[in-house]
Amino acid sequence: MFAWWRLWAEPTDNEHGWHASFGELAPAEIICGLTDALVTSPSPADTAPLDALDAAGWLIDAQGAASSPDGTCRVERRTEERDDSEVSWHIEVRDPDRGRFGPRLWEARFAARTPQPLVNAVVTALADPSPLQRGMHDRTAHYSVVQEPSPLTPKQVVEAHTARLDAIRAGARAARRRHKKPVTAPARVSTAQPAVRR
Repeated sequence: MFAWWRLWAEPTDNEHGWHASFGELAPAEIICGLTDALVTSPSPADTAPLDALDAAGWLIDAQGAASSPDGTCRVERRTEERDDSEVSWHIEVRDPDRGRFGPRLWEARFAARTPQPLVNAVVTALADPSPLQRGMHDRTAHYSVVQEPSPLTPKQVVEAHTARLDAIRAGARAARRRHKKPVTAPARVSTAQPAVRR
């Protein structure tokens, strides 16, 4: 896969590093699922990515993969051979006219140790049935995409985008407040002095 978009998190003293990559035609809304979650520092996930897809009506197989109802998108959970607790994720979208074995339109990969809330955010965006707002004949759209005039005015599209950014900023501020430790004055340290003799 030729990755057009890559995100890397370097390892720290108390966290593992990870990386995610997206192909050229990955919709911005899908990538934003990840970047928005990075900004708002989501709390630890209590559901698995496949649970979110199952709730959205995707088909889950015994190998740990989910397929969209139309069969064009597949999300696979993969475990490392040396350590089955190391889980990576792979998303692949194929030509809707040819199904699972047709030409690939785009893919995304999440390395082992990518935080699960970030993967959840991406699959939630992926399963969202809302239409994507694009300019007519936008080159990022596949030829088979059904294009319909939007009922939204350009002003409403801008307002919705602005509201989304405002919500992200508010979430980021709330996350910073949660992680901020209370500042307390250091305790006064006094050292005992030997008694003075006169």
